[in-house]
Amino acid sequence: MSAQEHVDLEGFIEGVKRRNPGQSEFVQAVTEVAQDVFPFIDGKEEYHRWQILRRIAEPDRVVSFRVVWQDDNNEIRVQRGWRVQNNNAIGPYKGGIRFHPSVNESVLKFLAFEQTFKNALTGLPMGGGKGGSNFNPKGKSDHEVMRFCQSFMTELYRHIGADVDVPAGDIGVGGREIGYMFGQYKRITNQFTGVLTGKALEYGGSLIRTEATGYGAVYFLANMLQRTGSGLEGRTAVVSGSGNVATHAAEKLVQLGAKVVTLSDSEGFVHDAEGFDQAKIDWVKAHKTRRRGRISEYVGEYKQAEFHAGKTPWCVPCDVALPCATQNELLGADARTLVANGCTGVAEGANMPTDLEGVHVFKEARILYAPGKAANAGGVAVSGLEMSQNSARMSWKEAELQAMLETIMRDIHERCVEYGNGDGGYVDYVKGANIAGFKKVADAMLAFGVV
Repeated sequence: MSAQEHVDLEGFIEGVKRRNPGQSEFVQAVTEVAQDVFPFIDGKEEYHRWQILRRIAEPDRVVSFRVVWQDDNNEIRVQRGWRVQNNNAIGPYKGGIRFHPSVNESVLKFLAFEQTFKNALTGLPMGGGKGGSNFNPKGKSDHEVMRFCQSFMTELYRHIGADVDVPAGDIGVGGREIGYMFGQYKRITNQFTGVLTGKALEYGGSLIRTEATGYGAVYFLANMLQRTGSGLEGRTAVVSGSGNVATHAAEKLVQLGAKVVTLSDSEGFVHDAEGFDQAKIDWVKAHKTRRRGRISEYVGEYKQAEFHAGKTPWCVPCDVALPCATQNELLGADARTLVANGCTGVAEGANMPTDLEGVHVFKEARILYAPGKAANAGGVAVSGLEMSQNSARMSWKEAELQAMLETIMRDIHERCVEYGNGDGGYVDYVKGANIAGFKKVADAMLAFGVV
């Protein structure tokens, strides 16, 4: 990076901080992209003159609204909801809805910003958005969740549509919540359209959508390894999380011959040195979804395993690591531990799970490192395919969708290689993902003029 680029980058980041006070997650996401984009646009006057990155880093709109609902004790509860529509240069806004106490405007703006690049990498016509609420579905009855979802959609329906903004699920929002929200949308608008993805098969959902994010992260990891002449067979893998993404990532790793030794949740992680087979993974899926239990209870079922309270799994020696829980779960010190213990590949199943220090550690160690905007794009890719099926009033078979998912992840990998190829054959996948995603969105924006 030249001295002028460095000055311009610093000034740009300072401007982002000034315009978004207290929004550390959003600033982190923009900084990570800007560090790669600024050298790329050096000498490309049109990107500077039309202020493309500045415009992408300013959401088209942020909608904030009150969500009032009644709990089972007839008490009135008040939450806050948001929808961040970041950029629709290449298609309708597309991104999940998250229900979690940690949700705030900064988190949703970072997610919508990341989603813009992720969706561009898929090659499908989707812009970037994200939404959610600080509502916590854990411990709530089905009726309480239903009443909240209906109240949430009573406001959200004004801002979404099959050709406008198509939300999906995310943390805290699964098939149950999507069903309640879709039912309310249909009741209010009297329309049956593909306004949400992640729906059940009975009313317009797509096969393999549940598996897609976890499977896609593993496919991307396999592509990285294949490029270096190796594969997943016999590799030891640590996986964080125990929800939809983590369990399906573990499932695909096992199918491809790897040995998965950890899963986790917010209370700690389980280390099963014998490895998770399909039966154990199925137990975790049922325990976390139907019983909404904690991962610590795994050791009661499988006595050989150990539970480590309050810790993350990055201290466990491994060949590959897949952070699949939440943002900033893998810190700089964790990254150094992974590298020191011989980890040679990391594929992010979550959105921005590695902090900036950790990203730099992986890049300096020149290990295979796939950022979430590339590696976890499988979920939104199949959501895009669900949108296509809804528009055409048809559905594709599982084998067709599996083939499409593998092809999309392979194409994303190739786009990252194209823009991230460096000296000695090393590929900076972060740089490749950032530039490839930026270029597609930026060129569309240039075509539209100042809008």
